Amino acid sequence: MSQTNQELKPEDFYNIIFKNEPYALTAGVMKRVEKSFDFLQKFSKDKVIYGVNTGLGPMAQFKINDEDVVRLQYNLIRSHSSGTGTPLPAAYVKAAVLARLNTLCLGKSGVHPSVVRLLHTLLEREIVPLIFSHGGVGASGDLVQLAHLALVMIGEGEVFYKGKRRNTKEVFAEEKIEPITVTKREGLALMNGTSVMNGIGMINCLYAERLLNHITACSAALNEIVESYDDHMSAPLNEAKKHSGQQRIAARMRERLTDSQLIQKREEHLYKKEADDPIFIKKVQEIYSLRCVPQILGPVLDTLDNVKKVLTDEVNSANDNPIVDAEREHIYHGGNFHGDYVALEMDKLKLVTVKMTMLAERQLNFLLNAKVNEIWPPFVNLGTLGLNLGMQGVQFTAVSTTAESQTLANPVYVHSIPNNNDNQDIVSMGTNAALMTKTVIENGYEVVAVELMALAQAIEISGQQDRLSAKTKQLYEAVRNIMPPFKEDLIMYPYVQKVKDFLTENDL
Repeated sequence: MSQTNQELKPEDFYNIIFKNEPYALTAGVMKRVEKSFDFLQKFSKDKVIYGVNTGLGPMAQFKINDEDVVRLQYNLIRSHSSGTGTPLPAAYVKAAVLARLNTLCLGKSGVHPSVVRLLHTLLEREIVPLIFSHGGVGASGDLVQLAHLALVMIGEGEVFYKGKRRNTKEVFAEEKIEPITVTKREGLALMNGTSVMNGIGMINCLYAERLLNHITACSAALNEIVESYDDHMSAPLNEAKKHSGQQRIAARMRERLTDSQLIQKREEHLYKKEADDPIFIKKVQEIYSLRCVPQILGPVLDTLDNVKKVLTDEVNSANDNPIVDAEREHIYHGGNFHGDYVALEMDKLKLVTVKMTMLAERQLNFLLNAKVNEIWPPFVNLGTLGLNLGMQGVQFTAVSTTAESQTLANPVYVHSIPNNNDNQDIVSMGTNAALMTKTVIENGYEVVAVELMALAQAIEISGQQDRLSAKTKQLYEAVRNIMPPFKEDLIMYPYVQKVKDFLTENDL
């Protein structure tokens, strides 16, 4: 059970979002939230505090009358509920809710305790606010997307509940839920933070890590079925380079192939005197997409580790404005809502995910191109060459998808358009970065699905199933449970989708 007085980690997001484990609100946490709320109520009297008794953004120079401070919060929420585009999938919204809940539980936002309780209830009862993909510039936080969360919190807007898009008021009535109590800054505190980009980022990390595992597995299997020499995966070679990621990827490949009867030892074939033929039928070294896997996927693993660390720091931080410090009895104005940390890490994750996808596409090309592999018929065709086309058609899909991801690889971190009457004169675009990374990860699963289908066909042609390592055989059988070996040409798109879904939902 995750405790709110402990740091939330990526595995907590997995457990809470996908395994429905509870997020506990302890008495200590609620006491901290109440203390922050009580302090703000007292401290704000006869003082000018941004977003409490001032206008917002470039209109902060306008004083708000005491009788209008609550109305200001409602105006803020309603006016900024202006998102467009595709609604975010439930897992990503739940992650955003969890991120916002965790931030407000730090007791540095001055919100009424009902805010924390209702966020917790939304998670617990799987009531998913309608949040759109377009609208966030990631500078004063995810203002527009979080406004849609805040809109639900005041009992308005729409939610997804039991698989249907419905009016919030109706769902709250059914579930006997009361909207939050709005006092001085509940709207601003809900909206003014990085929780949407951070929540999306956390889910991105979970899926990117799983994708990396799948590509590592495919890479090991491909090396196995071409009967590669083992030294490019060996510990001595990879320990000669001082990168943790490279060493760990090589170790994972060795572990997957430990009982293989196909991987060859160089010393048994090329380090003997009889290996003196003028031309070697088997290549002395494999092409880069087989031989350099630890060097290509190692940076991916190291980058992923760093992305998870930065996002973990962000989700356990107070990232709104102003910061209510009840301990020091002061309120600090600043820019903790700015999303540059998340934006930069999402661009990094996007880059390495594109590289993973490119590796999978090149390995697919090796499998399908008979002139390159010199082992299998064109397009790993089990049928009649010329009459049957094998995997020819589906390669176009993999190449097209890879090309799209390469275009999306351009960084968002350095794209800023002044906004908000130039009050937000340099912004992070962190939510855009997170969403583009999401797309690139989804694309990666499509390409790996096609590669895995081709691997299964190649294994079929080679007839080496009984000599495979146990883990490669498990991978092969997983595909065969979805699609049979085929000689006659099939309609391919249902199988691509089914294999993609299998990879997305399972970590082999």
